[in-house]
Parts: sequence; structure tokens; C-alpha cells
Amino acid sequence: MGCIQRCGMFMSNLETALQGAAEDGIITETQAQTLFSYLGQRLAAAEPTAGGEQLLAKRQGDAANPLEDSEAPRFVRGFHDILITIGIIVALLGFGGVGSVYATLPAIIIFAEIFVRRQRLALPAVALTVATVLWIGASVMLLTTDPSLGLEQRYIHPYPSLGAFLLLVPFPPLLALFHWRYRVPIALAALLISLFLVFLAGVLAFMAPAAGWHDATGSIRYQTVSIFFVCVIFMFAVAMSFDLRDRERVTRSSDVAFWMHLATAPALLYGTVLLCFLLLGVTTNDVDNYTGPAVVVAIVLVMMAIGLIIDRRAFVTSGLLSLGVALSAILQYSNMRMDGLLSAELVTIGIFVLLIGMSWLPLRRAIVGRLPLGLQAKLPALR
Repeated sequence: MGCIQRCGMFMSNLETALQGAAEDGIITETQAQTLFSYLGQRLAAAEPTAGGEQLLAKRQGDAANPLEDSEAPRFVRGFHDILITIGIIVALLGFGGVGSVYATLPAIIIFAEIFVRRQRLALPAVALTVATVLWIGASVMLLTTDPSLGLEQRYIHPYPSLGAFLLLVPFPPLLALFHWRYRVPIALAALLISLFLVFLAGVLAFMAPAAGWHDATGSIRYQTVSIFFVCVIFMFAVAMSFDLRDRERVTRSSDVAFWMHLATAPALLYGTVLLCFLLLGVTTNDVDNYTGPAVVVAIVLVMMAIGLIIDRRAFVTSGLLSLGVALSAILQYSNMRMDGLLSAELVTIGIFVLLIGMSWLPLRRAIVGRLPLGLQAKLPALR
């Protein structure tokens, strides 16, 4: 047992060292992953009775376990990460309560230097990135609502689109600085998403007045939804570019894609629903037909098929709320009694999700196996 523990500790330290070398430009990230995999195989061959294959299967996609989830990013390497993360969250809440939102920034920086840059802990890195995003948002809100500056009265209230643009502008440069310093995948994903949001807000703020829209965000209009849909398509394309770089999902590109898909999936779903509703002339007041719910169910099923093809479950979970609303409407149109409506809806969605979850791998093989071989070679490997 002592040998196994020493082996696991050695490989963990080796992975951290190789990641640091890649970040410092000594070697490339691909070389670091290849070298780590090579040393892991040699060590496992030297200790065949020590269970080395199980110990060394961190993110290489161990073929010995066909049910391993290739989608999971590196969240936790042990309960130590969870304990440190709890301490960080509690301390930041305390700093915010004792001082102000500005007082939490030095604490975020100190914690990030210790637990992210030095110790390379995964879960604390995620928590500190989220804390940074929340700090930027809270700070911007305080600045814009400051009566001495007058930004809220001058820009936010009269021009909501311009106000949204001003609120979003600080995010990309600050997140770029955070990612440059700490190289956290979720920070890069947040940076890219913030760039898309700034672009969208800028288009609505500056192009809408030129096109004669008094307030592009004040009502659901075809132009606004179309611009939003195009931006979401670009976000999805960028996320897929990271996915296609790492078919085996062993590098940080896969982690960046995971976080981007997590944000892109619901945006793509609701953007598609709104666009289809506008094109078909469906409104929320149409309660006498099945058109709206049928459109929602069809789009959710398409999104789930996309999730199966690219092996991303975010496209399944993002549609659950919409699926529930659509099923509720369908059941109401069917004159089901209200006391049994919620129960029937929950049972239907629960069974559907369980079936998708249990049959994820067979469904992927059935769908992806029918695609052209050239496309299959680019998608995540079938397991």
C-alpha cells in the first residue's frame, strides 16, 4: 500500500511539474501530455501488481474502463481540494461582509497565488474564477449606480442597450489578465464568452439606433433574436474548435470546451426556440393549439442528438426546463386534471432522463456509427 501511495504521489507531482513546464514555454502542452503518458505506462509496467493502471488513469482516458466519463473536467483530485474550496468561499464571504466588495479583491489574488499558481489545485481554481467574475460584476454595478458619476441616469435608463454594453466592457480585459496569470481553463472560457457578450451588446447598442430601432432589447424582435442567434452559433463553433483539438479529451482544450458548452447549450436552445417562434408566428398567448410545445419538443430532441454526437451532456440538461414547460402545455391541452399534471410531468421527464443517461453510450454508437467515416474520425471516440 505504501508503494501504491508513493507511486500516486509521484505521478501527481510529475503531472504538476510538466504542466508548469508547459506554461513556462519550456515544452509544449502536447509534449507534456505525451511525456506524462509515456512515464505512466513505464511505471505501470514496472509495477504490474500495484494497480498502477488505475492509479495513473487521471485524464488519459484509460481503455480498461469503457464506462469512464470522457467529458468530466479536472475538478477534484482529493478531499483536500474540497476542504480548501470551502475555506476559500467562507473567507471571501467574510471579507465581503466585513469590508466591501472591493475588499475581496486582495483576498482573491492572495488565494489564487497560493492555491492556483503554486499548488495548481483544480476545484479552488474554479471557485476563484467564479469569485473573480462575481467581483467584476458587483464592482461594475457599484460604479454605474454611483450618484456622483451619473452613469445610471445618463446612459443605463435612457439607453438599455448602451447600458448593457458599458456593464460588460470591463469583463474581457480583467478576465484576460486573470487567465494570463493563472492559466485556468474556466477563465479562458469565461473570457471568450464575455467577448461574445460584449460584441452582442455593442451591436445592439450602436447598430440598433442606426437601423431605426429605438430599443432593440425592449421587445422581442426578429432582428434582435437573429443577431443573438448568430452570436451563439459563433460561440458554439469556437467551443467545437477546442473539442476537435482534443479528440481523446486529455488536455486543457477539452476543459475549455466543457465550460463553453455549458454556457452555449442553453443559449443555443432558447435562441433557436425564439427564432422559430418568430418565424412561425407563435406567441406565448397561443394556448389553443400544440404548435408552440411541439416546436419546443422538436428543438430539444435535436439538441439532445447534437449532445450525443459530440458527447456533451450539457445539451441534454439544458433542455429539461423547456421540455417540462412544453409537456405541461401539452398535458393541459389534453384536459388532464391539474392535481395530476405536475406528477405526470415529473415522472415523464425523470424516466426520459434516466433512459438517456443509462443508454448514452449505445445511443452514441448508434448515431455516430451512421455518420461518414471522415466526420467520425474528428468526433470524440466511441466507447
